[in-house]
Amino acid sequence: MSSKEPRLESVESDDLSIRPAEKYINNSTAIRVTNLSKCFQIYEKPRDRLLQMLTRGLKKYYREFWALKGVSFEVKKGETVGIVGRNGSGKSTLLQLICGTLNPSGGDVQINGRIAALLELGSGFNPEFTGRENVYMNAAVLGLKKSEIDARYAEIESFAEIGQFIDQPVKTYSSGMAVRLAFAVAINSDPEVLIVDEALSVGDELFQRKCFSRIEAIKKNGATILFVSHSGAAVIGLCDRAILIDGGEVLGSGTPKAIIGQYQKLLYAPGDKQADVRNGIRDEFSKCVTSEVVSPVPSKYKKNEVEEFFDPHLKPKSTLAYESQGALIDDVKILTLSGKKVNCLKRGETYRYCYAVKFQRGVTSVRFGMLFKSAMGIELGGAASALKANETIDYVELGAQINVEFQFKCVLNAGTYFLNAGVQGTPDADQIYLHRVLDACMLRVLPDAENLATGMIDFNCVPSWLVTNQQLSKVSV
Repeated sequence: MSSKEPRLESVESDDLSIRPAEKYINNSTAIRVTNLSKCFQIYEKPRDRLLQMLTRGLKKYYREFWALKGVSFEVKKGETVGIVGRNGSGKSTLLQLICGTLNPSGGDVQINGRIAALLELGSGFNPEFTGRENVYMNAAVLGLKKSEIDARYAEIESFAEIGQFIDQPVKTYSSGMAVRLAFAVAINSDPEVLIVDEALSVGDELFQRKCFSRIEAIKKNGATILFVSHSGAAVIGLCDRAILIDGGEVLGSGTPKAIIGQYQKLLYAPGDKQADVRNGIRDEFSKCVTSEVVSPVPSKYKKNEVEEFFDPHLKPKSTLAYESQGALIDDVKILTLSGKKVNCLKRGETYRYCYAVKFQRGVTSVRFGMLFKSAMGIELGGAASALKANETIDYVELGAQINVEFQFKCVLNAGTYFLNAGVQGTPDADQIYLHRVLDACMLRVLPDAENLATGMIDFNCVPSWLVTNQQLSKVSV
C-alpha cells in the first residue's frame, strides 16, 4: 500500500461479542441483530497510527468511518432473507460481523445453530497445503469432526470438479479452482445457518446453476439463509423476505419484490436527488410496505367466458417510478388490435402495450423498453426498441412527445402479471434511464378450460407417446 493511501483500522468494543443464542433468543429465531454498529479509523499516513498510539488518545490522527449504524433485525429459523444495497452500503461488513470475522463497535449479534459462511471463498486456505489437506482443515474450522469429513469427502471432491488437482498445492490452482473447492466444502457442511455473499457468481454457468440448486436444497431442508446479491432476480427467486441497506442503515424490510423495486429506484436516482429518494424510501417503509393483493377472477369468467375485457378494479398497488432525468412516462395501457382498452387478456391473442413519453430536455440515442413480470416480481421477458446505437432515435427535442407501442402475443397462462415501461437516452456522455416505471400496468390472463400448458408461459408443447408391445407386457405383469 502506498504511503499516500488512507489506511483503515477497525474500532472494536472490548465488552461486546457474538453471544451463544440459546440463552438469549427463543428456538424460532436463528439470527438476531440488535443495534449493530461498526466504525473504522482511517489514517492518511502510516506514521499517524504510531502517533495515535504515542499520544494515547489525547489527539486524533484519524477520521472515523461508520460502515454500520444501529442496524437491527431478526431472521426466523427456516427463513431466507436477502440483503440488498448499493456498493459501499455496509452489506459485507454486516455479514462479517454476523459470522464473527469482525468485532462490532457497538450492538449485539446472536446466532442459533451451526453457521457456514460463503464470503471471501478460499481466503482461509493454506497455499502450501494440497486441496485435500485444505478440505480437512477448512471443514474442521466449520465444526465438522474428522469422521464427518471422511463421510462427505467424496461428495466435496465431486462437487468441486477440479479432478487430479485435489492432491496438488493450492498455490498451483487458478482462482476459480480455489473458489470452487471452498464453496464445495462450505456447502457440504450441513449448516443450520448459511451466510452467502455474492458466492453464486463462482465458476461457469453450469457450476453456478449447480451451486444455486444446492442452496435451494439446503433451503428446502429447513436451513436459515442470509443472502447478499446485486441480482434482483436471484433475491426474488430465492428469498422469502428482503432488507434494503444504504449508508450503513436499514431503510426498510419487506417482500423481495417491493425491496428490489425500491433498491433499483435508489440505484438509478440522479446524484442530486439520491438523498431525497433515500429519505422517501425510509418514510415509506416506516408506514409499512405490504405485498400486492390480487383480486380474484370474477366467477362468471372462470369457465367458458374467455373474451378480453377491461376490469377497472385491476390496478397495481406496487407501481414505482424512478426519478425523472429528462422524460416522463404517462398513459400506460393495453389495447386490442382494434384499439379497445383491456387488462384481462385472452391467451393466444395479440395485443398492443402503449405508453406516452414526454421529454423535458433534448436528448440523443433514445430507445424504449417493456418487461413482463410475475406477481412475485420474476422477470419473464420483454423487449427494447433498439439494441445498437445506430438503431436508436438520433435526437428528441425539449417538449416533444412520443407515443410508444409494443405489439405482443399473449403466451402467458392464466394468472396475474405486471408490465414495466422505460425510456433510455443520452443527455450528456452516458446513456441512462430518463424515466422508468415498475409495475406500470397490471393484467390478468383469463383461464382456458382447454389449455394443457402448465406454469406461467405457454411454450406450445405438443404431447405424443408410443406404446410398444414390450411396454404393455411389463404393465400387464
